[in-house]
Amino acid sequence: MHISVAVVGAGPAGLMSAERLAANGIAVAIFERTKTPARKFLRAGIGGLNLTHSEDMESFLTRYDVSSPLLLDAVRGFTPQDLRDWCGSLGVPTFIGSSGRVFPECMKASPLLRALRARLENNGVEFVTHHRWQGWSDSGALLFETPDGQRAVRPRATLLALGGASWPGLGSDGGWVAALEQRGVAVTPLKPANMGVHVAWSEVFRARFEGTPVKSAVFHYDGAARKGEAVVTRYGLLGPPVYGFASRIRRALERGEHPVLTIDGKPDMDADTLAVRLAGGRRGDSLSERLRRTAHLSPVIAGLMREATGNRLPTDAPGLAALIKRIPLAVTGTEGLEKAISTAGGIAMDELNDGFMLKKLPGVFAAGEMLDWDAPPGGYLLQACFSTAVAAAEGVREWLARGGTAG
Repeated sequence: MHISVAVVGAGPAGLMSAERLAANGIAVAIFERTKTPARKFLRAGIGGLNLTHSEDMESFLTRYDVSSPLLLDAVRGFTPQDLRDWCGSLGVPTFIGSSGRVFPECMKASPLLRALRARLENNGVEFVTHHRWQGWSDSGALLFETPDGQRAVRPRATLLALGGASWPGLGSDGGWVAALEQRGVAVTPLKPANMGVHVAWSEVFRARFEGTPVKSAVFHYDGAARKGEAVVTRYGLLGPPVYGFASRIRRALERGEHPVLTIDGKPDMDADTLAVRLAGGRRGDSLSERLRRTAHLSPVIAGLMREATGNRLPTDAPGLAALIKRIPLAVTGTEGLEKAISTAGGIAMDELNDGFMLKKLPGVFAAGEMLDWDAPPGGYLLQACFSTAVAAAEGVREWLARGGTAG
């Protein structure tokens, strides 16, 4: 097989980069360790496939935790609107939800993936499955473990899009780290990002509320606030408003701190108004009845209040109101990589040149989640994967145009 570019990894970044390269008439083969491409992408689509976000660009860029302008420049080069236009070109129109997040109208990943795969195959891209990348041979060839034994491939250029290490059962397990470190490439340790947090629930609370959604609340941590729905798990809380704080909470735990996540159980009412309402409850009502009838709190919010105080709720109206507005939950840990939505850490950004080529490995490029950047949910994760893929593909194209070959 004649291959100009080997794309290693068939996730969103790998598929997008292959599409860009093939559109320029470049012979591309995509090598994937599993039997089907984009398994994690399909999994993400179960919840509606949040592709990107519609907020203004400068606000959008502030969502990324990254030490280099390289990723931000890539997002400026392939914007959220560019991503929406690209989806439209594949026959998958998008819409902006009430939160500003962008979704395909079909609310699924599979139609987009089918259309993209059809375009890739029409442009001559070859899919090579059951090929697990092992690094390089002494002569510089790519080595793959296959059902038929080891295989060596020598393309003119390589684009690595192997993802991070979250949801390892879907294909991305971080197994690429050792191969790059052996070649002197600096890799920041992979850690979970956008994951659930652990709270030491009482057995009574856990038995009653495990699996219960916490709705109509605002979550606060470290001066920031996020509105949304979380779910009580056996070990703590998960959901978009928690994911947005999870990396900062993880870092606080690593520093030996004791992070506290607070919940506003009645965000549509200020504490003074709430206190007046609580004071005016029916005579003879129990405390639980006051919370339910007068403050209209859900059982799970009332349960969280009891958890936060060791079941010693204030009895005065101002004290109750203050607690409802700020329910403190001590966080004891976070979920690991196997349950995280995404991965923090990866190839250090200063290991890349402006074309996303590894400075120490001429002809080898990288894109997507395997790079060292972090972002909250809300469309920022996929946008960065697609944007860096476009930037890396352009880097490959320019490298080949200058006569470059893998070294």
